[in-house]
Amino acid sequence: MELHLGGPDTTRMTTVRPTPPSPTPIPPLTPSPRPAPVFGRALCAMVTPFTATGALDPDGARRLADRLVSAGCDGLVLSGTTGESPTTSDAEKAELVAAVREAVGDRASVVAGVGTSDTRHTVELARAAEKAGADGVLVVSPYYSRPPQDALEAHFREVADASGLPVMLYDIPGRTGTRIEPDTMLRLAEHPRIVAVKDCSYDFLGAQKVLSRTELAYYAGCEEHHLALYAVGGAGYVSTVANVVPDRLRCALDAFDAGDTSQAARLQHQAMELVESMTASGLPGTVTAKGLLGDLGLPAGPVRAPLRPADRRTVDGLRAAYERLMACERPVAYQRIVARPDS
Repeated sequence: MELHLGGPDTTRMTTVRPTPPSPTPIPPLTPSPRPAPVFGRALCAMVTPFTATGALDPDGARRLADRLVSAGCDGLVLSGTTGESPTTSDAEKAELVAAVREAVGDRASVVAGVGTSDTRHTVELARAAEKAGADGVLVVSPYYSRPPQDALEAHFREVADASGLPVMLYDIPGRTGTRIEPDTMLRLAEHPRIVAVKDCSYDFLGAQKVLSRTELAYYAGCEEHHLALYAVGGAGYVSTVANVVPDRLRCALDAFDAGDTSQAARLQHQAMELVESMTASGLPGTVTAKGLLGDLGLPAGPVRAPLRPADRRTVDGLRAAYERLMACERPVAYQRIVARPDS
């Protein structure tokens, strides 16, 4: 806007520009509480302790379960890949659930792995887990037979109908040979008892597609995805590494929920050497977890054939990575701001 100052003979002209409005202050970000995931946030894929002779060690399972929950695990997933489910009997699976339930009471959720390559057998295991005191069941895609998607969907629905327990689907195509496709997940999410997913698909786009269109609680099953999946709305993680450092892993989620995202990333990065040693060494996580637990004097015992125990050199490397992580400054204790279902 131009204003002419003075009378008609004034030749000097001054331009007056309007003052731009002051920017509206941006209020500080206050983290909003998340709804509590159905099984908690920080879940451990617990090893199945055996005695020196290879028998189930229920006392060792109780001691390990108590330690994990006391150190921050919201839930324990039993008889999964890490729990050596292919080499434990039906009776051992039920005994394990009962022992862990006794040890943790109502302090944590207990999710029982019941997946097999046989639908009828999986149904039987789901009913047995419910009777033994489980809070939910983990159901993996039938392996080896590689059913098409319609048969896979029917399998999960039949298992979900077989008991009153909520179901966590386990998508790990690298082991089963069959992916639970995102469109199949979308249909399965309509079932009232299919409530969660343990995601080992390595398909981050597919996971977000399902997250954005369903209420399924998505748990990272790949250790390196814990924080990334949580940041886009995931429920938390189901972790093998949590067998040895449950508090260190959980602190990253606590920091994120407190709004300290840079600290959350730092804590995630600190754990990566141990994560890589335990999960990317060419050995199954069961082998590395039991090797390190045994070296730390914690309940574990041997693995069952066809798996073989970690050699001394591997265990020494695991222990060194563990010690370096534990030498890092202990994370601050963040106040949890995860909303409870009754809040």
